[in-house]
Amino acid sequence: MASVLPSAPAPSSRPPASIGPRHIAAADVHESLNEHLLVDGYPLVVDLDKSHGSYLYDAKSGHEYLDFFTFFSSNPIGFNHPRMHSADFSQRLLRAARTRVSNSDVYTSLMAEFVTTLERTAGLPELPYYFFVDGGALAVENAMKAAFDWKRRKNIAAGRSALGEKILHFEHAFHGRSGYTLSVTNTDPVKTDYFPQFIWPRVPSPAISFPFRAHQDEVLAREAACLTAIEDEFDRGRNEIAGILIEPIQSEGGDRHFRSEFLAELRKLADTREALLIFDEVQTGLGSTGRWWASQYHGVTPDLLCFAKKLQVGGLFASRRLDDVEDHVFAKSGRINSTWGGSLTDMVRATQILRIIEDEALLNNARQRGHELHVGLQALELRWPDHLSNARGAGLICAIDLRTPALRDAVIAAAMAEHMLVLACGTTSLRFRPALNVSCVAIAEGLGRLEAALLRTLGRPEPKITNARGGTPAGPRRASDGNVRNLRGRRSRR
Repeated sequence: MASVLPSAPAPSSRPPASIGPRHIAAADVHESLNEHLLVDGYPLVVDLDKSHGSYLYDAKSGHEYLDFFTFFSSNPIGFNHPRMHSADFSQRLLRAARTRVSNSDVYTSLMAEFVTTLERTAGLPELPYYFFVDGGALAVENAMKAAFDWKRRKNIAAGRSALGEKILHFEHAFHGRSGYTLSVTNTDPVKTDYFPQFIWPRVPSPAISFPFRAHQDEVLAREAACLTAIEDEFDRGRNEIAGILIEPIQSEGGDRHFRSEFLAELRKLADTREALLIFDEVQTGLGSTGRWWASQYHGVTPDLLCFAKKLQVGGLFASRRLDDVEDHVFAKSGRINSTWGGSLTDMVRATQILRIIEDEALLNNARQRGHELHVGLQALELRWPDHLSNARGAGLICAIDLRTPALRDAVIAAAMAEHMLVLACGTTSLRFRPALNVSCVAIAEGLGRLEAALLRTLGRPEPKITNARGGTPAGPRRASDGNVRNLRGRRSRR
C-alpha cells in the first residue's frame, strides 16, 4: 500500500514576523555578542558612517578617537575616503559581494582588474608568481609549503636523502596561528601553549637598539652571533632547512628593526646554503615604510614575500628561483590551493585602494608623516629619559619603549582616556600605526594626545640640567640617529 504523505501547508498570506536583520543598539552590542563570543576587545562600537579619515567614531559613547591603531594596521586609507563612495566602485563592490566566487578555478573580469592593478602598482618584477588566500597566517603557511616542496625536489634531484622539512626562523617572531605557523611564532605563550609544534631551528634576533650610534658595537656583535648560529644550524641540518623566514620589522614582537646589511647577509646565506628567503610582510607591506614593501626599503629581495592586512587579500609573491626545480607549486596544479583563492569582494576593494595610494602619492605621505611622528617621539624621549627610550621608525611604522610593562599599559589606557587608539607590542613597547593618508595635523594632534597621556601617567618631567651653552650634557639628538634606512652600514592579537 502506498504511503500517504501529508499535503504541504498552503502559503501564508501574512508577512513574516521580521523583515531583515533585527537592529541592535550600540549600547547592546557587547552584551549581544557576549552570548556566543569571547568579547575581550575594545569597549567601543565603531560607527562606520560617522567615522572619517583618521578618526573612529564610537557609537556607544559618541566620542571620536584618533586612530593610530587602524585595525592592527590593516586599514590603509582610514574611514570613508570619498573615492570609496563613488558610484562606479560601489556598483563593482556590490556585484562582487552578491555571490562568492571560487577564484582559484572560476575567473572574472574583476579578479583580472585586481591582478593587473597589483602588478602595475605594488608588484615586483623579480617576483612574478602570485598566490591568493584568506589571511596572513595562510599566506605564510603556503610560503613555507612552497619552500618545503622546492627543497625536497632539489634534494631528490641531487640524490640526497634529506627531506628538507625545516624552516629557520627568529626569536620574537609572530607569523600566525595556523598549523605550520605555530611552530615559528614565539611572542606570547598564550598564542602557542598546548598546541603541537615542530621543533625547527630558532636563532637570536639581532634587532637594533636606538639611537644606533650609541649601541653600534653591541648591535654588530648580536648580528655576528646570529649569523654564526645560522651557519651552525645549516651545518647541523645537512640540507634539511628549506627556508629562512623573517619579518623585516618584527611587529608584534616589539617593533624590532634590522639593519639592511643584516638582511643582505640573510640573502647571501639563502643563496649559498640552497634555501629560500621568505619575508613575512603581512605587517610591513603596502606602504607602511614609505615604500610598497619593506624589502624595497632595505634593498633586499626575498624569494617569497607574504602579504595580507593592508592589501585586504592574503597571499604571496614568488621569484623565478622556484624554476630551479620542475613541477614547483606554481607550476603543478593542486599543490597549493583553497576553495576561494581569496575574496573577490576584497579584491575589488584592494583595486580601489591601490589606485588611491598611487594617485594621491600616499607612499610619499607615509615617509613625510612618519618622519614627523618619529621626530616627535624622540622629543618625548628627551623629556622623559628615565621612562622612555628606543624611539624608532621606518615610515609610519613607529614605536617607543616604556620602562616597564605596567607603565606601558598605563600609558595606553591614558591615551584612550585622551581619545586616542594605540597598540602594545613586545614586552614594554608602544607602537603607532596611522593610515597612509594621515595628515600632518593628525600627527601633531596624536603627539599632543600622547604627551597628555604621559603627563597623566608620569607627571611633569624633571627640569633638564643644562650646560654653559644651554644644551643638555649629552648634546643635541639628531633625528637621523634613529632612522633605520639612513644606517645602511592591552595585549596584541597580531
